[in-house]
Order: sequence, then C-alpha cells, then structure tokens
Amino acid sequence: MAIAKAERLMNLALCLLGTRRPLSKRELRGSIEAYLEAGSDDSFNRMFERDKDDLRELGLVIATVENLDGETGYLARRDSNRLPAITLDGEEAAALGLAAKVWQQARLAGAASGALQKLRAAGMPEAEDSYEAHHSALEPRIPVHEAAFEPLMLACRDRRPVVFDYRKANAARPGQRHVEPWTLECWRGHWYLAGWDRDRGAERVFRLSRITGRVRSRAGSFTAPVPDVVTVRETVETWAGETATRSARIRLRTGCGYPLRSRAQSIRELGEGWDELEIPYGHGLDAWLVEFGPDVVVLEPADLRADVVERLRAVAKG
Repeated sequence: MAIAKAERLMNLALCLLGTRRPLSKRELRGSIEAYLEAGSDDSFNRMFERDKDDLRELGLVIATVENLDGETGYLARRDSNRLPAITLDGEEAAALGLAAKVWQQARLAGAASGALQKLRAAGMPEAEDSYEAHHSALEPRIPVHEAAFEPLMLACRDRRPVVFDYRKANAARPGQRHVEPWTLECWRGHWYLAGWDRDRGAERVFRLSRITGRVRSRAGSFTAPVPDVVTVRETVETWAGETATRSARIRLRTGCGYPLRSRAQSIRELGEGWDELEIPYGHGLDAWLVEFGPDVVVLEPADLRADVVERLRAVAKG
C-alpha cells in the first residue's frame, strides 16, 4: 500500500510539474492510472485532496488557478519549485540549528529536523552550537495552542485565500472574514495573522485565539499585492499595541499584572492593595487591559477608559 501511494504521489507531482497550463481534476484523473481505478467520484475526490495536501506537506508549491469557464485547475510551476544553491557559513548554520529547537509543536519539530538533515546532506557545515552546553537548563520555545495555526501556516506558505469566523474583543458574536493570509507573527505570547481583508479592502491583523471554528481554504489567487516581510511585521507590531503614542494611567491590584509592571514608566503605591502605573498607550492597549479583568482600573485618558468599559460590557453580555 505504501509503495502504491508513493507511486501515485510521484505520478501526480510529475503531471503538475510537466504541464504548462493548469490541469483540472478531470484531466488529472484521466492521466493517472490509480485515479482511473477509483470506484466513484467521491472516492477519487477524497484521494486527490489527500494526495494534493501530502505533496504540499513535502514542499511542492501547487498553484490553484481558475480558467475562463470557472473550472479550477492545478499546476506546479518549475520556477516556484526550484531552489538556488544554498551556501551557509558556520554562524548561519548555528542560527538554523537554534531555530529548529524553538518549536514545541510536534509537527513543526519534525519538519525542522528534516530540513536540517537535508541541508547537512547537501553540505551545510556542522556548526559548533554555542548554546548546546546550556540547552538543558534553558531552551527557547514558542508555544502553539491555537487550532487555527497549522491551516493558516499552510495557507500563508501556499498563498491560498481562507475564510474563518472571528470574534472581536468588543463583539458578542463572531463574524465571517475572507482573508488573503500573508504571515504569522508571535507577539507577547500570542499569535497573530497579518493579511488582506477582502470584505474591508484593507490590511488587517487577527489574533488566532479569537478565531472560532474551522479555517477553510478557498480557490483562486490573491487579489492584493503581498508586502515585504518588514512591512508586515510593523503592521503586526502596530495592531498588537506595541507602537505607543501616548501614556496612560491605571490602577493595578498589588501582586498582579506583572507584564504591565514590566512596561510601566512609573509605579506608585496607593495603599489598600492598589498601585498606580503609567504605561505606554498605543493601539490595542484596551484589548490587553481587558484580559486582566477586575485587577485593572483605567484612570486616564478618558477614551481608553471608555474602550475598556465597552469591551467588558460586551464580554458580560456574552
């Protein structure tokens, strides 16, 4: 069975790489013997979708194109599936080795380990890991708990539009979003998706923990240009509340809110179990303060206090 599947995947990859125009499911079924032997259309469709996902997991970039008749076709462009010669010095190899240790999620850990093995087989130097002596005491980790992470990671990689239900912090119910995903960023322990919101015609950032239900892929190509990595990261930073333009004064319960205390510009004891903090105030601070619930009271500015109260009321309404 394993040999038959490997042969089927190889035949599908060769068909997609060898064509100059997108091939429909019907054409692919007529070109690959294993698909011809499928008992029904449903059986073929399930087999094809699994095979397509497996090839993408192996690194093959498969483009999805819609022709003039509205029929979806597939191809793997050679220029998108060919890497230039890779040359790394010792320091670069050490950085890759450290990055491969970051992921806690098993699927990513396996992919990172496999990538390192391929690079070393291609001649990448075995760098001396300056962190090796300390890794038993302290190891870098990036937690990934959101179910939306993996499908969005694959959609970013394959440049595939997605649709999902998203609950804003001040909304009682989630709303549907149609998004062209650009990249995922981890900021202050939370994952964010940066991309183009088709419904609003503008770039947006979505916190993965607020995505409800399943992330679903959509056929077709992106309609908006993808900005460079630096621009996307600046967008994530801004929408995550890291670009401070003013200061805010809050009351914080003693012994609570250590992330807020670490960013405070000043801290003054008020007594009776409360402290007063002055903290940087930028976009997204209201959503962050809501997470601390009754341990935080906003003193000023008034617009920040109003935003926090509105969010808390929305949460209370359910």
